[in-house]
Amino acid sequence: MSASGGTRAIVAALGANLAIAASKFVAFAFSGSSSMLAEGVHSLADSGNQFLLLIGGKKAQREATPQHPFGYGRERYIYAFLVSIVLFSVGGMFAVYEGYEKIRHPHAVEHWYWPVGVLVFAILAEGFSFKTAIKESNDLRGTLSWSQFIRRAKAPELPVVLLEDFGALIGLVLALGGVGLALLTGDGVWDGIGTVCIGVLLVSIALVLAAETKSLLLGEAAGLEEVKKIEAAVVDGDTVTGVIHMRTLHLGPEELLVAAKIAVQHDDTAAEVASAINAAEARIRVAVPIARVIYLEPDIYSEAEAAKGPDKEATPGGPAPHPAGH
Repeated sequence: MSASGGTRAIVAALGANLAIAASKFVAFAFSGSSSMLAEGVHSLADSGNQFLLLIGGKKAQREATPQHPFGYGRERYIYAFLVSIVLFSVGGMFAVYEGYEKIRHPHAVEHWYWPVGVLVFAILAEGFSFKTAIKESNDLRGTLSWSQFIRRAKAPELPVVLLEDFGALIGLVLALGGVGLALLTGDGVWDGIGTVCIGVLLVSIALVLAAETKSLLLGEAAGLEEVKKIEAAVVDGDTVTGVIHMRTLHLGPEELLVAAKIAVQHDDTAAEVASAINAAEARIRVAVPIARVIYLEPDIYSEAEAAKGPDKEATPGGPAPHPAGH
């Protein structure tokens, strides 16, 4: 993902949310609408989330150290996961609680023009932010559907902003519906129901974000297209005749580790093998520029060994070694 594209989307969302949060709290102060209070807290939480994403992006740029030899690229995943926690707790659970209290103790919405006016303004501002996130995402997602883009994106910023803005727009419509029904019926319970719906929506989005960022934190492989490019780049048909097996791992959104055992001719000299490995690494970096860390191990291909399949005991996450004596 283009880091600049993600930053533009974050800054646009941050500006919109700060303005919206201020207007919502003013509307709540004049109208007493619980939907406006929940939406104000939601926008405030979203503003904090954008700050977290910016901090994560900044920290991820630190140079590698002896203690962290692969750098700090995963900082962006950590801060994206924090966003899901904030959205769940500060945004979602607060809205559910506030809506529940409003249903138990309803009161009429006062000065209706404040919440209605602010909600219309908020829809326009969030629409601008959402449009910016869509534009930046379209440059990257290609032929992928939106759900595929969110699931497969290795950079967390754009999926986070997309889901936040989408949830904000739906939440604003729910808030507008709750306030509208409360005004039409004179029953403040509808305002509380709208607030609970906003909370359920935010909790749902937070859970989706948590699941996606958890997968990134655990470590995801390169996409299928990148894997094919790497495999094609490794083999030169002369010294390197094939890929015996390969593992890839995202050290960060724009940093990829490649580890592979490659097949070489049995009568090649050490100098020829070393030269072939260096050439293969150069080809990989041209084919997939984010492949920053590459380890290639030469071996002689054996059909008999290949027929046995992968050694599960040697695979990370595979079966645990048997205790001594068993």
